Amino acid sequence: MINTKASHIVIAAIAISIGLLGLGLILKSAALDVKSMERTVEVKGLAEMEVPADTVIWPLQFSDADNNLEKLVERIERKNNAVTAFLKLHGFDDEEISRGAQSIVDKQAREYSSDNQQFRYIARANITVYSSQPSKVQNALAHVGQLAKQGIAIVQDSYETRIEYLFTGLNDVKPVMVQEATEKAREVAIKFAKDSQSKLGKIKSARQGQFSISNRDSNTPQLKKVRVVTTIEYYLSD
Repeated sequence: MINTKASHIVIAAIAISIGLLGLGLILKSAALDVKSMERTVEVKGLAEMEVPADTVIWPLQFSDADNNLEKLVERIERKNNAVTAFLKLHGFDDEEISRGAQSIVDKQAREYSSDNQQFRYIARANITVYSSQPSKVQNALAHVGQLAKQGIAIVQDSYETRIEYLFTGLNDVKPVMVQEATEKAREVAIKFAKDSQSKLGKIKSARQGQFSISNRDSNTPQLKKVRVVTTIEYYLSD
């Protein structure tokens, strides 16, 4: 009876050992399969597109000075009207033209002013053009000297008066550019797989980089370069 019970225990222990050995082999095989699936390659795809700016912001700033405040205000108003008329002559309408607040400085009221100032009052005025037709600004710039003949000197060499060209149609070009970047990334991955004697599998992960918009060069800010980089990780197999 005791021998029979001991035999059963031995048989059970052998069966458990065989089961554990088989489970170990299965787990090892599964681990190898998972490990082989985790062979990957990460590649990047670049897409660039040159586009014309579709929006322009043109600040026009001018100033004047006088010892008679009333005369100065009247002259600044006439210059405002003259600049507005110039802009309308070159195709801008009322919706594209906005007048900024005028600023007048009384030099005599300043603590650090000196008695040898030529003019007591200095006035500055701003008119801003906001248009979806940058070509009209290019045309007007070529004739801005006409304002100088009327005694209006437009400030063009300061940071505040720089012309800003924008591209607002990013959503329209995004799908095409993402597709192009993805295709270029896949081309690189296929070449890598071929060179490493592997086969390209499915995508494991994909990341779309941020879109950037910059001037094509410093001389043509009205032309923009749109750029995006996608990063894609593919599985590899033998």
